[in-house]
Amino acid sequence: MLSRTRRSRVPSRPFRLTVAASLATVALLAATGCTSTSTDDADGRTALVTHQQEAPVTVVGGATAPERAVEASRALFASSPVAVLAADGDAAGQAEAAHEAERLGVPLLLAPAGAPAASPSAGPSSDSPSTGPSVLAAELDRLDVETVLAVGDVGTIDGAGVEIATRASSVDVPDPATPLDDVLAVVAGAEDVAATATARAAGAEVQALPEGVVDLQASGEAIDALHASTTTDTVLIGSSFSTVRDAAWSVAAARSGAQLPGGGQRFFPDRRFVALYGAPGTGALGVLGEQDVAATVQRAADVAASYDAASDRPVVPMLEVIATVAAGAAGDDGDYSNELSVESIEPYVDAAAAAGQYVVIDLQPGRADFLSQAKRYESLLSRPNVGLALDPEWRLEADQVPLRQIGGVEAGEVNAVSTWLADLVASKGLPPKMFVLHQFRLDMLRDRASIDTSRPELATLIHADGQGSQPDKQATWRALHDGAPAGVAWGWKNFYDEDVPVLSPEQTMADVSPTPDLVTYQ
Repeated sequence: MLSRTRRSRVPSRPFRLTVAASLATVALLAATGCTSTSTDDADGRTALVTHQQEAPVTVVGGATAPERAVEASRALFASSPVAVLAADGDAAGQAEAAHEAERLGVPLLLAPAGAPAASPSAGPSSDSPSTGPSVLAAELDRLDVETVLAVGDVGTIDGAGVEIATRASSVDVPDPATPLDDVLAVVAGAEDVAATATARAAGAEVQALPEGVVDLQASGEAIDALHASTTTDTVLIGSSFSTVRDAAWSVAAARSGAQLPGGGQRFFPDRRFVALYGAPGTGALGVLGEQDVAATVQRAADVAASYDAASDRPVVPMLEVIATVAAGAAGDDGDYSNELSVESIEPYVDAAAAAGQYVVIDLQPGRADFLSQAKRYESLLSRPNVGLALDPEWRLEADQVPLRQIGGVEAGEVNAVSTWLADLVASKGLPPKMFVLHQFRLDMLRDRASIDTSRPELATLIHADGQGSQPDKQATWRALHDGAPAGVAWGWKNFYDEDVPVLSPEQTMADVSPTPDLVTYQ
């Protein structure tokens, strides 16, 4: 554990604070694993000791600034003979207090505005266990604080054995000590002056998200900063972080430095994708195979650029590469699917990455299952610019043959694939992946309401890829939206030869409602 041992001596004066630590509050702190680990110097005074992080990522995400100030203190300090105190809502006082806390290298706490008075003899506090003054008093007790530097009007508190100082000059400046330089504090929003000051006082590196940004992975600037940081642990400060479903993965993904084309690590609604679809080496299955790799990447860029004027979002070129192709013959393995080698697809992935384009690997499994086929391409799916598409039209039963029947898949099989893919993303600290589900008939995705879209590592998209007349395509588009799983994005396919007529980019953006997140060309 890194430690910072310092002393502070101030003139003795009774300190009255209108709070006391109740038994209920002490129980709350014990339940969160925050127990006092303070040590004493040889003369019996409390030592100033920073708190080694127990996990790579710690979330300081309480509902109020006073609560987050306490959480930051718990996360970063094991004990402190001195704490600085300012009032919640007093911006000027907090600014001054932050300066003093950072100068002294001690926590900054906030007295809740309008807190009712209490005394040690008043019994258990009726205040909220998360934001009330009893939590503040309990934190002072946990830190074994001997002196509080009060900045501004912080009210009065009964605190036996605690001294108060109202002038910074009366508090000795501690001797320099080793900083807690293995911690990076990421701060969302400007309201956490106290928690941020505590992080700086502990010697942590501090990175503020850009103004208005509350999602770590949405900020290319923050991702660059985390990637460049030499720290090993991360503290996330801000109420917005309380809703992050997997903070450890979110930070690991950001620290990887990998960003999606267009910046950041969020697919929708930050950007729109325009893709070419097909199989390498043949134009029979789509436009992607009509030219060589370099020309394919250039064609994808040109088609995407044709949407720039009509799109209300930045447009990113994409390739959807058919990796397993449904076949009319059983083949040696009897699955009616021809699996392309990883080596045959790699040139497309490499060229797309160099050009700032995304790639989705498409599976047409025949009588095989989606999961076994997806695992064939784990090395490609381990790259940050590669996602996965399932095409249930070609997922057939044991007695079915491609082009004779239209296949379908159960939600359980889709969920098995999404779980495996999300676990791969999480284990490797990758940015999220696009997970595409093709559909033009309702029975292609059976029990669709049971499809799991909860994993933050995946951006699930339902792709309506029917062909034909525009009235028929629009009717299918509307039908697919009815009863769809919550939180999915949407894709639309334009067929150069089969659609009547083929929509222009302007028509696609204007006539297809809601406007698709992905437009694919075949």
